[in-house]
Amino acid sequence: MAHPSQLGFQDAASPVMEELIHFHDHTLMIVFLISALVLYVITAMVSTKLTNKYILDSQEIEIVWTILPAIILIMIALPSLRILYLMDEINDPHLTIKAMGHQWYWSYEYTDYEDLGFDSYMIQTQDLTPGQFRLLETDHRMVVPMESPVRVLVSAEDVLHSWAVPALGVKMDAVPGRLNQTAFIISRPGIYYGQCSEICGANHSFMPIVVEAVPLEHFEAWSSSMLEEA
Repeated sequence: MAHPSQLGFQDAASPVMEELIHFHDHTLMIVFLISALVLYVITAMVSTKLTNKYILDSQEIEIVWTILPAIILIMIALPSLRILYLMDEINDPHLTIKAMGHQWYWSYEYTDYEDLGFDSYMIQTQDLTPGQFRLLETDHRMVVPMESPVRVLVSAEDVLHSWAVPALGVKMDAVPGRLNQTAFIISRPGIYYGQCSEICGANHSFMPIVVEAVPLEHFEAWSSSMLEEA
């Protein structure tokens, strides 16, 4: 998860987030190169008293500074489109979960099971145990199996919400009367935190999202215990 004074992204926990971080680094290097070139040209133009007549009127240099930006844009656009289609791809999910946004909590329904669902409320500060994070912990976590494709159907019951978990590279708007879907594969076991990312009222800051990824056998044991409690 994020830590104080962090400048970069959180560590990627899904293949899509890894691709997003690689694309960010790729684009940032292009931005650095362009910035360095422009700074050098400005410095050279300001600091020298010499004039090159070929720069004042040159067909060749105009061709270069027209074609070069087009090539740079293609170098950015192609990997961007590839990741865009990867993020939209949902192949044979092993598990489907419906996440409903409410004012101000989330409810989860495991649609592959007959009666497995629960509400997820933020734990109040005075009720936190040592090691838990303020404004991020919930009384019920969304437990999923690791290394398995998981589809999340996202909607809302009252106003606009947004289901977002940065470490997974997932952010999907929850719109009343509309069913959106997203998918992810978690690469390793762990606990991943997110928050509602759409301003939804007075307690918008107090409806966190906690996703816990566990091995498949642990997930089966957890689902069995939840069904017994129900």
